[in-house]
Amino acid sequence: MKRIYWDLFVTFFKIGLFTFGGGWAMISIMEREIVDRHSWLERDEFLDLLAVAQSMPGILAVNISTVVGDRLRGLPGSVAASLGTILPSFVIILCIAIFLTPDAIKNNAVLSRIFKGIRPAVVALIIAPVLTTARAAGITWKTVAIPAAVALLIYSGLPVVSNPIIYIVLGGVCGWLWHTHRLLHSDNTENPGPA
Repeated sequence: MKRIYWDLFVTFFKIGLFTFGGGWAMISIMEREIVDRHSWLERDEFLDLLAVAQSMPGILAVNISTVVGDRLRGLPGSVAASLGTILPSFVIILCIAIFLTPDAIKNNAVLSRIFKGIRPAVVALIIAPVLTTARAAGITWKTVAIPAAVALLIYSGLPVVSNPIIYIVLGGVCGWLWHTHRLLHSDNTENPGPA
């Protein structure tokens, strides 16, 4: 039983240690570890938990680890997974703060080249979970206009339409209405009532 807490900590520690670019870059690695390697969650369940983690305030990677840990072992599981995610970044930033000044980082040619090399890889790590999530959400060429339009509206910077919270709430309401309509419609076709 205690082994699962260690597994959660070590798994999320590895994810936190080898991921650059924030929460979105971690998603494909998390999915591989949580769904494929450990089989802690089914893929659909992972994507549902990802949606929950995105809607919570805070850092996406920590939210995902907290939700997964809670799902597996409650509060102790969420603490083990969250610590595993946070600890590598904390230690790395602490070492940088102790041993390197901002000028030393900026003027170090080796570090500059390393970070320039990491940037394209981070873009790929961010695109991969977007495509996986789109496929799992059932987005097809017919429905791709919806996320594309929302992305353009958010990118536009216009004050009224660039707030992502509007689209989260709107998406939730529309999804609820759509599924309620489908349930009512399926009930009416199965039980047409008295003839």
